[in-house]
Amino acid sequence: MKSLTIHPSANLQGQCRLPGDKSISHRALLFNAIAEGEARITNFLPGEDCQATLGCLRDLGVRVEQEDATTLIVHGVGLRGLRAPAAPLNCIRSGTTMRLLMGLLAGQAFDTTLTGDEQLLRRPMERVAAPLRQLGARMETTNGRAPLWIQGGPLNGGQVEIAVASAQIKSALLLAGLYAQSAVTVVEPGPSRDHSERMLSAMGASVEKNGLRVTIQPAARLNALSIQIPGDVSSAAFLIAAAVLAPHSQVKLLDVGVNPTRTGLPDMLRNMGAQISIEDAHMQGGEAVANIHVQTSQLKAVTVSGETVVRMIDEFPIFAVLATQAKGATIVRDAAELRVKETDRIATTAEELNRLGADVTPTPDGFIIKGPTPLRGGEADSHGDHRLAMALAVAGLITSEPLTVTNTHCIGDSFPGFEGLLRGLGARL
Repeated sequence: MKSLTIHPSANLQGQCRLPGDKSISHRALLFNAIAEGEARITNFLPGEDCQATLGCLRDLGVRVEQEDATTLIVHGVGLRGLRAPAAPLNCIRSGTTMRLLMGLLAGQAFDTTLTGDEQLLRRPMERVAAPLRQLGARMETTNGRAPLWIQGGPLNGGQVEIAVASAQIKSALLLAGLYAQSAVTVVEPGPSRDHSERMLSAMGASVEKNGLRVTIQPAARLNALSIQIPGDVSSAAFLIAAAVLAPHSQVKLLDVGVNPTRTGLPDMLRNMGAQISIEDAHMQGGEAVANIHVQTSQLKAVTVSGETVVRMIDEFPIFAVLATQAKGATIVRDAAELRVKETDRIATTAEELNRLGADVTPTPDGFIIKGPTPLRGGEADSHGDHRLAMALAVAGLITSEPLTVTNTHCIGDSFPGFEGLLRGLGARL
């Protein structure tokens, strides 16, 4: 069982580039697989989750060459060129892989089984299957979870209203819409990240966005799209937090994706009084990219709710660490979605931070965190959740004694190289 010991640290300094954005890496690989032509993907995230997508696509007959760990050449097979896999597709721990494949495979001319490891098999999949069935998809879950069986076939168009603002559910429906007999309109209850709409449009799909409605027309083809993946803002969150919390620190993160549907944490940190700035913003492959400059700051408590929750849904474990050092009571509400992530992130985050001396009260849809509270060292458990593992590692920078985080093998799911980058900035690991 892998573990990581972090010693209290100060004076983090320097600049660094982050691994490629996980959401965009999945989509660049998946969408180019069904495009016409050859696409070169650079700064691809070589984490376990994206490797799951790569493995599944190869099992579906797609040829992908790797020039190196972060550069791929995808030879698209076209919308109708996927082959029936010889065995169930293993999505390992990647919910994104499974949910996007559900939409893609619903309209194919063959049947597929999707499975994964124990952690993934606990996560809800009926929330994706039910809307797809409204388009005529034939799929069966195991009590609402995977393994699941997809009987490929013709799909109808129409309007689908989804109950949760989820980019994964929306993306599954948009992929199915490429194969439908008429237009598919997805109506969300609130905004979610829009990487799929941006990329599909850039590849020639007819995608129209109107408020919380997105409509996609059936497609004859997608054009291959070579892309340089921007740095992952969700991974940047851990280094941003490290610089805010560790005394006498100043850090610059280069070429980070700052899509406005993903920047809830930097925006909220500004509201808390953090010295953080977005610099040299520009567009790259349809996505906003910028440098992020951050330094040690005193924080005040805030309330997070509504649409902001969706814009920082992956960042709540590290946000909770930051909130333990903010003056006052920080309140998070409308975040019940955290209970069906890799772990129940409301329960596990509260449990582990309280073990370190924090004052975190879990609620049905969030937390109440009182601060500032000194944190003690010792031992904490990631529960196999990559984002909790990294959040606890950052907490170790300000504990009174060294902190050992157990079950840290999962960090590689989304942020290979995390320890090296943190060490390179001066953290004592």
